[in-house]
Amino acid sequence: MTLTSFVRKNSFRNRRRSILTVLSIGFSLLLLTLMMTIWRGFFVDKGTADSALRIVTRHKVSLAFTMPGFYRQKIQAIPGVVAVVPLNWFGGVYKDDKSGNFFAQFGTDPDQFFDVYKDFKIDPDQLAAWKRDRQGAVVDAELAKKYNWKVGQKIVIVGQIFPINLELNIRGIFTAPQSTSSLYYNQKYVEEGVSYLKDQNGMYTTLADNSEDVSRISSTIDSMFHNSPQPTKTEDEKGFQRGFLAMLGNVKAFLLSISLAVVFATLLVSANTMAMSIRERTREVAVLKTLGFTRNSILALFIGEAVVIALIGGIFGSLAAFLLGNAAAHSVGGMGNALAVKVGTMLFACVVAAFVGFLSAAVPAYYASKIGIVEGLRHIG
Repeated sequence: MTLTSFVRKNSFRNRRRSILTVLSIGFSLLLLTLMMTIWRGFFVDKGTADSALRIVTRHKVSLAFTMPGFYRQKIQAIPGVVAVVPLNWFGGVYKDDKSGNFFAQFGTDPDQFFDVYKDFKIDPDQLAAWKRDRQGAVVDAELAKKYNWKVGQKIVIVGQIFPINLELNIRGIFTAPQSTSSLYYNQKYVEEGVSYLKDQNGMYTTLADNSEDVSRISSTIDSMFHNSPQPTKTEDEKGFQRGFLAMLGNVKAFLLSISLAVVFATLLVSANTMAMSIRERTREVAVLKTLGFTRNSILALFIGEAVVIALIGGIFGSLAAFLLGNAAAHSVGGMGNALAVKVGTMLFACVVAAFVGFLSAAVPAYYASKIGIVEGLRHIG
């Protein structure tokens, strides 16, 4: 029998305890994987090449305040700007107000929307139909699939913020690099029914000519409107998304503290299991030594068992996180894509699990390997 097969057979000799340990480690690694995924999604990933060129401008005080329509023309005149489109949150209700029926609805300019969002793909005929229909709308492909919407179908979105209901005709279905779960309609349609929204916009999204211009254009926009009654705050698209997280507090510190707590808890669980297992097998260590097992082979045996158990828990936990995270990203869309678990994150979680298993067994295995044959055979416990 090889050392590898010996480790495999002994890892689950106490099946109940080993299974409970695997489940504990698995749950901890599920949390850790999700925390690392959120961290990577918001603070590490840069998005697509096109999204890195997009800049979002909003009112400096709050998203609840609007900006004049002429801001768009002034921004468009800045050197390095390719195109600018307004975005206005509608916040209506489709079917009912259950969370499962929530999706983003934005009013915009059909003529230039896809000039800014170049990584969104749509059939040219559908785009032309949207531009011709004042009540037309385009929807994300995943959102259309969720509700089984078809091109030409009419839907109604009940206004909650504004005193108007949207009776929209679906004129196109677009695909995005990541699901946005969003619907876009012609803002002029709402302005006709709500007079105080005329020439007022909640946000402006700007496409820069190249990445070197992004910072310059952002600072130029804010400087341009610094002394106006409606000052602006401009940042890249990823920074704008992180701004929502900032409303919750220091998210970076929160994610880091949770991750460290999870790793520490996993280490305690694994260490407790291995200490109990090794202490119960003191006489077995003495027997193994009489059969010719060296100190290093005994050390490798116990550490190997701990790594196997921890690694199994890590694999199950990361797989569960993959299923939960991707299901959440699929249903929520937009910034919910930050929950989509990547293979690299899963592999890192498994490495963490293996490392925790190694650390948990290192000390008790070291002392067990030092036990003499006579001392081990006399041990009672």
